[in-house]
Amino acid sequence: MTIQRIGVGKRMSEAVVHGGKVYLAGFVADKMAGKSVKEQTTEILSLIDATLKQAGTEKTKILKANIWLTDIATFAHMNEAWDAWVPQGHTPARATVESKLAAPGLDVEIMVEAAI
Repeated sequence: MTIQRIGVGKRMSEAVVHGGKVYLAGFVADKMAGKSVKEQTTEILSLIDATLKQAGTEKTKILKANIWLTDIATFAHMNEAWDAWVPQGHTPARATVESKLAAPGLDVEIMVEAAI
């Protein structure tokens, strides 16, 4: 079985395709860092769309999502962006937790796995 890596960096890849699935790294906002949780989430979901497309799949095939928030009180704000993005009838299994993230101004991180 082949392994395809997308966005290969020194420390990690943005995504790895193997065995009919694509595994995305945790995505954080780049342009919207320091902005609202809704704005950060919207940017992250756009990055996920682009990466899934590169891997040969799309959001209706997402199987699982893990979401980290620096403040669980922003859960509803994240869900505003999420609910506008996720296709009804194709919602993945999902977990959301509160956690410290890698850098100040990053308040949301999302990681997904999808079928090809």
